[in-house]
Formats: sequence, C-alpha cells, structure tokens
Amino acid sequence: MDFSYAAVRAAATTVARHLPPTPMWSYPVLNGAVGATVLVKHENTQPVGAFKARGALNLLSSAKTGTVTYSTGNHAQSMAWASHLFGLPCTVVMPEDANPSKVAAVRAWGAEVVLAGSVLADSEAYAVELATRTGHRLVSPGDTPELLAGVGTLYEEIFTARPDVDAILVPVGSGTGAAAAAVVARELAPKCEVIGVQSASSPAAHDSWRSGDLATRPNRTRIEGLATGRGYYLPQRHMRDLADFLLVDDDRIAEAQRLLATAAHTLAEGAGAAGLAALLDQPDRFAGRTIAIVCTGGNASPRELAALQ
Repeated sequence: MDFSYAAVRAAATTVARHLPPTPMWSYPVLNGAVGATVLVKHENTQPVGAFKARGALNLLSSAKTGTVTYSTGNHAQSMAWASHLFGLPCTVVMPEDANPSKVAAVRAWGAEVVLAGSVLADSEAYAVELATRTGHRLVSPGDTPELLAGVGTLYEEIFTARPDVDAILVPVGSGTGAAAAAVVARELAPKCEVIGVQSASSPAAHDSWRSGDLATRPNRTRIEGLATGRGYYLPQRHMRDLADFLLVDDDRIAEAQRLLATAAHTLAEGAGAAGLAALLDQPDRFAGRTIAIVCTGGNASPRELAALQ
C-alpha cells in the first residue's frame, strides 16, 4: 500500500470526526525577532501533545486487531491514545532509557510498555519478534501509509488556510511529516518550498535524502523527537519533492525553544522548535517572507525544561 493525496483526503474525514483543526497563529514579537512573517501551526494542542495523534487515529480507526510498535515517545503516546479510543490492545517497545514521563503517559492510556534495548534499533528488533509471536500488527513509525495519510491532514489545514505561504519548515525524525507536506503541497500550494529540518547530531534522514539511498547514521541528538538512526523507505520516496533539507545543531534548537516560549507563548519540545531553529540559522534566506513552521509537539522533558531557564 502506497501513500497519496487521495489517502490524505480520506483520512481528513476520519480525523475530523475526533479532532478539531489546530490553530495557526502569528506573533508580532516573534516576527520582529526573525525578520519574517512566521505562522506557527500548533500541533502541541493535540490530546497527546503532538501531531502524531492524527496518523494513529487514521490507522486505528479501521484496525481489526491489536498492534505492536516501537518508539521513543510521541508515536508511542499517539498509538496508545488511539488504541484506547477504539478499544484495541497496543504494545509499545521503547528503549530501556526512554523518558520516564513518556513511558508513564503511554501506560496511562492503557497500552503495555516493554523496555528493550539500549537504542531504538534494539526496540524495533524486539517488536518484530513480539508481533510474530502474538499475531498483532507490527506498526512501523515511518513505513506505514495510514500514518502518513493522517499526518497529511495537518498540512491540508495549513495550505487551505494559507495557500500563499512561501515556505514551510518541517521537523524530520522518520520523515512522515516532511513526506506528507510534500505530497499535500504539490496539490494545494505548488509554489511553496517544503524544507525538511533535522538535528545535525542524528542526520540519517538528511543523509538518505542527499544520497538517494537509505542511510544508517549515529544517533547522538538530545532531541528525542528527532532521534532516528536510519532512513525510512516510504517517507524518503515522497521526500524527493522537498525543496531542501537542512541540518541544525541541538543548541540552535534550544535557542528556538526559548524564543517560542518568550515570543510566542508556546512550550515546544525540541522537535517542535526545529523549524524555527532553521529560520534562525539562515535569517537572510527567509527574510521578509511568509514562513510556516510546525510546532510538532509540546512534550518537553524535565531535562529540557530545566535547560531552557
């Protein structure tokens, strides 16, 4: 099964039954600080505090059995929430050092959490084995078309409201958001530059996009939502249409988090500030233009919160 704009349109009906459109606001202080008109899409207002709720909702709405998946955080919470909504069992495999607050949030929605391995690749291997044993569906956080279709609904909201936007800066972990943005922009805003943004400390998706081949790279970022060590086939296939793909360092992302908090009244986790970090990194490129950034999540860890002070 592939992913297309038609799938996004179908997902929009499902998502609209359960979730209202998220707000997209501009803040004069933020605009003045960066020298551009910035539209902030607030996916941090979702029930689980992250955009991934859309994809999980779309996937689980038609599921007939339980699921097994693997994640460091927001995908895990979204799968747990949507499984709870539809009364389906869900098991999430997370690394042994996963953020305790995110582990607790997954369990609070009724999902089973299994801590396995020191890195996400280890968790994935265990999830594959567990799905085989239980007969439940294995859900890849990157290579599952229903997830991309659900995520695409947020970009449809952006481009329907503002088809005149000059560029959109999309945080990239597995790449579902950037892939969905590229597909929807092609239909609704073909003149808009869709630009991916990833941490320079975990550049697997970026390097996969640059080379055209799926790459594995060291995963050293402290930004949980961008912490992926390999490229995913399905997102990379659709990310071919990106106008560009930028790397930013973790300190720049922290700077962007502080600016969102002070100038846009917004608590963003690191991944949710990555788009703004790219704008801060290249101010001349975006000066005077209308730029959309996606605050993909607001699930900042206690460590992140302490560092922002």
